[in-house]
This record gives sequence, structure tokens and C-alpha cells, in this order.
Amino acid sequence: MTEDQPTLETDGGTDSVSSDDVALDPWGSSTIEDYRKLFEQFGIEEFDADEVPDPHYLMRRGAIFGHREYERVAEAMANDEPFAALSGFMPTGDPHIGHKMVFDELIWHQQQGGEVYGLIADLEAHSARGMSWDEIDEHARSYLLSFIALGFDPEDGELYRQSDNRELQDLAFEIGSTTNFSEFEAIYGFGGETNVSHMQSVVTQLADILYPQLDEPMPTVIPVGPDQDPHVRFARDAAARMRYFKVTEAFASFELDDEERALFRDLYDALETDDDVETEDLRCEDAAERLLEFANDPAAPIGADPATRDSLVEKLENGGKEPIRPRVRFLDRNASEAAFDALIEEIPGEKRRYDAHIDSFDLDPEEAEEIAREVEIEHDGYGFQAPSSIYHRFMTGLTGGKMSSSIPASHISLLDDPEDGYDKVKSAATGGRTTAEEQRELGGKPDECPVYELYAYLLAEGDDEFATRVYEECTAGERLCGGCKEQAAELMAEFLEEHQEKREEAKELLEDVDIDLGSDRRGLGGREEEDAV
Repeated sequence: MTEDQPTLETDGGTDSVSSDDVALDPWGSSTIEDYRKLFEQFGIEEFDADEVPDPHYLMRRGAIFGHREYERVAEAMANDEPFAALSGFMPTGDPHIGHKMVFDELIWHQQQGGEVYGLIADLEAHSARGMSWDEIDEHARSYLLSFIALGFDPEDGELYRQSDNRELQDLAFEIGSTTNFSEFEAIYGFGGETNVSHMQSVVTQLADILYPQLDEPMPTVIPVGPDQDPHVRFARDAAARMRYFKVTEAFASFELDDEERALFRDLYDALETDDDVETEDLRCEDAAERLLEFANDPAAPIGADPATRDSLVEKLENGGKEPIRPRVRFLDRNASEAAFDALIEEIPGEKRRYDAHIDSFDLDPEEAEEIAREVEIEHDGYGFQAPSSIYHRFMTGLTGGKMSSSIPASHISLLDDPEDGYDKVKSAATGGRTTAEEQRELGGKPDECPVYELYAYLLAEGDDEFATRVYEECTAGERLCGGCKEQAAELMAEFLEEHQEKREEAKELLEDVDIDLGSDRRGLGGREEEDAV
């Protein structure tokens, strides 16, 4: 993050979690005490706004805290190359200020030149939340009106609902053929009592995430809260499984798993820097011997999980005197015979063909990946790139704790009367001290304040100087909670009034969008469950 902008602390602002582990539940009320645990437990990377051209203010202020491979999207953005952004809205209630973060992220990516998709997750709302179709239709229209009112251009993007998109459903069917129940059980905790429609809605969400790449594979970002990360990880796996070829690094004719391959790369790099080793003459059995030597040397340049090391040593010993020679490998996953033969023809330079893979000695991995994708698409494959994601913090409820649709005082609906919005802010909890004197002496705690979050996430918008001033005046004890809430309440009322005027204007634009908001579906009704935001 840029040094001159205050950022919200990455370990506060939500209900606490007693366990050291973080559980991410896409349909529950996930709250996270320490966002840094997501980096350790799930491999989410820390977001750096300095790596993004003209970053959105949510990026600059730390509200967007993590990502998966967003650098590919940022690179496409910087080079004027195609990229896409997609997120979905489950219509279980009125749109509120928590949803506005996702709206803003999508709109910003559209303004940066991306192809942007906004979807109504009606199948998920019906199967996972028990919403009736009439309720879904009503809320879906309201979500789209706010989305357009906030700046989404429907003529330059695409809006759809899951239940009406046949291409999406066909893609979901194909993805479903690559998944099994044990994965749903491991990822989501599904069991024998889980209804089949709920599982079907998950597969549909995986298809949603890959949908922007149906016409052309491209970097695609999914802006979501961290509770939706299980869907992103599952979709990334699905994208890889549906590829015709997997491009990997290899060093000999036999195949390694990902952990063994990473260890072999570390071993090879260490040997390359050893003046006593000629890597051009290195044999598999020699590499096995050196790996065992490293295992018994505390000062060795590499380390490894013992099981991974032992399995790699065994494969190297079985390789005997086969020369070690780095190469790029194309593994056959789902290719037809014609596609496999076509790939062989397209690979330039020295290559070797095996029953289930091809080794190339003159390509780098990026060149190899591009060739594999082009051949796949020419032979009716998808050629998906792994989808990227960015993650924003959960907003704190105005009453403290989590913000929830089922607790009206905890959130502000984008449909709230401006006076009601004003009153909710005036009644909000703060990060202030017990008395005004103590506040002036010690300063406030904006990193623990729902009202400051309103400034950072919404009320200051792109005005970084204003957001910084509020933060610094609070920490210095110059800003007292009463006046701060009064200013925030007035700004909130102004925002709601302006937004609702724009919603009226958006009605005409929505009429021209090719989306059916009057479903004639029949189905079972049900109760709406709590929605964490």
C-alpha cells in the first residue's frame, strides 16, 4: 500500500474467531479476526496497490487486502490487452452499502477497459436460501438498478441471471462431469442431507467464474469477500481439469508430482551454483546422491518434506544413468488424438514424444502454454486461464460486530430513506474513548470504528486527502465522535438521496437490457437465511 494513505488494520473489524483456524463458509456468516491467517492457511497473497495502474481507492486504503494472481489482470490492464471481471449478487434482500463495494470494484474494472459481467445468482438463492421466485425477481431488479445507478454501463457489459443463461448451464454440465461428491464434502462440508440442487448451484457458480472466457480465454478477476474463496479455488481447479494439456517443468523422462518437481528445481538450482558440479554431465543417480547429502547437512542450500525427498530420491535412483536435462513437458489431460498430433506438429525445435506427454527442449513455459492453448481452441477446447480474484474486508456492522441483512440497524440499505440513513449513522457505535477529555488526550481508534469505515469505504470515495484528514484528526484527538458522526450522517443522507435519484434514471436503462426479471418458474418456497455482508 502507498505509505501516505491510512489503511484499516488487517486484524480487526469483525467478530472474533476462537479457533486458530479460519473457516470460510460461502453461505454462512463468516467473520475473520485476523485476515493474515488467510495468507498462511489458504495461500491468498497480500494485495499491493502499487502494482496496479491507477488503483481504485478501495485498493489504496487497504479495504482490498488480498488476491490470487491479480498480477495477470493488472498486466493486461497496463498493456491494453483483453481482461474481464465478474461477480454475482444473490438476491436475498435489498442491496446495501456492503454490496456497494463489489459494485464499485466491477465498475472500476469496466472503466479500465475490462469486459464486465454482473450476474443474478437466482439458482443459488432458491436452492441454498429457499427464496421464492417472486422474491428473487423483486430483489434482482433492485440490485441491477443500484448497479447501473452507481455507474455500470449495461451497453458495454453483460447482465444475466443463472436460470436463463443456456450457455452457462451447458458449461456447468461439462464442469460437473469433472467433479465428484467427495470434493463437495471436503470443500463445503456437504453430507448426505445436502440437497442435490444446492450442489448443482455450486457447479453453476464455477461456470459463472469461467463464463467470461467462453469466447476468448483471458485474464479474469472475481471481486469477492474472503468467504467466497472456496468457490474461487474450486473454479481454478476446474479450469485446469478442463484443459487438454498441462504444461509443466521436467528434468528427465519420468513424471513428478508438484512437490517433487519444486524440490527438483531447488536441487538443480543449487547444483548449478556449485563449482564442483557439471550439470551438463549430471545423471539421475548422481542427483539422488547429492539430494541425500543435502538431507544430512543442516547448512544445505535446500530443505524438503522428508516424504517428498524420499519419493524423489527413489525416482532418481530408478532413473539410473539417464542424463538430467531441463525441459518443458506437455501432459495429455483431455486431448483427442487429433489434438495431440497437432500439438506435436506445432512444437518447434527438439522434442520427444511419449505415450501421454511430449517434451520440448527449446521452449520456455510461457511459449509452451500459448502453443498448448492455441491447439486446444483449434480443436474445440476451452483453453481456460485460471481465474484471478481480489478480496475485500467485511464491513463492520454499525452496531458493532458483523453487518447482517437480518439486523436492520447494523447496515444501511441503498433503498433506505435518507433520514433513516442519517439516524442509523448517528446511532452507530464508534472507536472513540469513554469521554471527550480522554479522546482529546489519547486520540480515537479509527481502525476499530464502524463510522470511520463509512468514510474509508464510501463517504470519502476517491478523495484520499479527506479520508486521511479524518483518520489523522481522530488519532490525534482533534476529532470527537459527535461531530464526526454528524458529518458522516449528513454525507450518508446526501449519498442516499443522490443514489435513489439515479436509480429512477436507471429504470429506463434497465428496460433496454436483455434480461427477464419476471420469472414464470414454479418452485418450493422457503425461509430466507441470514446474510453476512
